[in-house]
Amino acid sequence: MSENVLKKEFNPKDVSRLRNLIQGKYGDNTITGVGYAKPFVYREENDVWEEDDRKWTIKNGIKQNVTKLDEAKKTHLLPLLCPSCNSPMSPHRDRSFYNIHKMCLNCVSVMETKIRREGKWEEYEKNIHNNEIDNLIREFKLWVEDDLKDKNQSYITEAGDLEKWVGGSSTEQKEQQIQETLKYLENLKK
Repeated sequence: MSENVLKKEFNPKDVSRLRNLIQGKYGDNTITGVGYAKPFVYREENDVWEEDDRKWTIKNGIKQNVTKLDEAKKTHLLPLLCPSCNSPMSPHRDRSFYNIHKMCLNCVSVMETKIRREGKWEEYEKNIHNNEIDNLIREFKLWVEDDLKDKNQSYITEAGDLEKWVGGSSTEQKEQQIQETLKYLENLKK
């Protein structure tokens, strides 16, 4: 008959773990750890601080990263309720109207019906058209500024060769074309 003898020594940590399991204390610690802990800093709602080369804030009790695009996110965020009538907003139907008028489709319909009854529809339509042209002119000017800043005279071909291009249109020709384009866009206004 063979004798079952346990030849392994138990560490105090193992013994304490087994005692905890037998007593039903499954989550209790068996050893005490020592280490570094950051000092706790209590932060309030809307506090802004910098940590690990990032800006942080607390909104609605949640720690959030502050980014450069937060303002852009806010402009395209569709609210749950229409600011004018407090009815639920539909993302599919109301998003484009909210981006333009900051109200739902029903409110825009009511507003435009009122404008038609007052006889101001042509003026309203003219303002919308002219605002679109103004935005187009603003975007064109930004594109032109960016294009004029680009002074790159060399280009890499599909084959990987470096080509240097010299010549092209002069700055006077570019200025003349820009002025003609701006004049054309201004003439599109009603």
